[in-house]
Amino acid sequence: MRLIDYFDRGADLHPGRDCLHDGTRGWTYADVRGTTHKVANGLLAAGLKTGDKVAVYSPNHAMAYAALLGIQRAGLIWAPVNARNAIEENLFILDNTDVAFLFYHSSFAPYLPRIKEGCPKIRTYLCIDAPEFDAWLAKQGETAPDLPDATDEVAILISSGGTTGRPKGVQITHRVIETMNGIFWATMPIDAPPVHLMVAPMTHAAGVCSFPLLPYGGTNIFMGTADPGAILAAIEKHKVTHVYMPPTLIYILLAHPDIGKYDYSSLQRLVYASAPMSVDKLVEAIKVFGPVLTQTYGQAEACMIATVFSREDHVAALETNNRHRLASCGKISPLMRLEVMSDDGKVLPRGERGEIVLRGGLVMAGYYKNPDATKEASTFGWHHTGDIGVIDDDGFVYIVDRKKDMIISGGFNVFPSEVEQVLWSHPAVQDCAVIGVPDEKWGEAVKAVVELKPGAKATPDELIALAKEKLGGVKAPKTVDFMATLPRSPVGKVLKKDLRATYWAGHERKI
Repeated sequence: MRLIDYFDRGADLHPGRDCLHDGTRGWTYADVRGTTHKVANGLLAAGLKTGDKVAVYSPNHAMAYAALLGIQRAGLIWAPVNARNAIEENLFILDNTDVAFLFYHSSFAPYLPRIKEGCPKIRTYLCIDAPEFDAWLAKQGETAPDLPDATDEVAILISSGGTTGRPKGVQITHRVIETMNGIFWATMPIDAPPVHLMVAPMTHAAGVCSFPLLPYGGTNIFMGTADPGAILAAIEKHKVTHVYMPPTLIYILLAHPDIGKYDYSSLQRLVYASAPMSVDKLVEAIKVFGPVLTQTYGQAEACMIATVFSREDHVAALETNNRHRLASCGKISPLMRLEVMSDDGKVLPRGERGEIVLRGGLVMAGYYKNPDATKEASTFGWHHTGDIGVIDDDGFVYIVDRKKDMIISGGFNVFPSEVEQVLWSHPAVQDCAVIGVPDEKWGEAVKAVVELKPGAKATPDELIALAKEKLGGVKAPKTVDFMATLPRSPVGKVLKKDLRATYWAGHERKI
């Protein structure tokens, strides 16, 4: 099936149910289906053909989602553009992915001159929240274009996060989406039409999480704000059943003064991913939101659900006194293979650390126009994630760290995530990042950069002492710096590359 087919299944079964809602008004599946027909016909009338790319430059917005469905209806490729990116990065993405048609939100109209100058391949621009969009739709035919199935064709050309360099175009086929949906349904069954709160950008994991909900008549609520108090209120108001959040956002919500004010009993799945999560804050989140926390592990190149740590796994870890298991990202998903590999291509036994490698239907079709990067990522016939991990005897996968983030201090390997888990346990710490900095004696010294909770206090000495007590002197930070806000990517990942750049200026180290 194609991505649009899942939406059509929902529209067949629940035509009168809201598919999209902006907090004040809704659009039914029947309404949205009609819009997708017109969007598709308009794109094809503009001369776009199979393989052409269309982008939607917009914050989370109902018509932005309708446009992406229309792009799929036309058999074209959606090239997601994260509204939270810097304009310079989006100019690179739009040009690198050869976008030919751009839907945009009026809030980005001031950027049009720069886009037109920097992205000459874009032939047509259309504002989704202006009268011109409605006028354009009114000119289009209402009958869906009849296109052949093309399940092995590219559906989405998403750009990688760019945390270690320029974003690369990741080719996601309809078959990849089908595999991802199948894993979702197998591990997170849906028994009634869900309500999905689209808090994080729809261009990334939050959008991907919405696809498996469409055949079941899922309603997607678009917030239009990132205010944490409004997010908490919306869960109660709309009786939200499903939501995706990066750990950073969960930390912010847990620290909000209104966290105990609202009813979260409607929640069935609070999916978290994209970065490691503090075990202590995870336990706190379970107490606040209920036994609904579900972790998935994947990446742009291996769509979302290579492993699953189910809500039942969370509960079992606490009930059986296996709290350490909360640091896991779960068990290997159905329809996927996952192993831990040495640098020379040997699959390692359980309990040994190595790079996490994948095979299966979630893996991308390759990087767009980048055969060298594609070849490097698929060395030895496996997709290489760049993550260091270990699988225990019970089949639970633990991500030790990013391969490029490992610190070598005095000849010892220090994995930052292990130190971060300890620092997160301090009651004053909201978030932290551990990096290696230049040191004449050790080569690299362990440094912690810490973001405190609002109004909270802590000293470097007490944080260093905590780490020494739990981990010993080698792994404990030698120094601690405090920042009001850690630098983060638009999807909530702490940008260690940016942190390291400050300390390594003038020194030799790849960052």
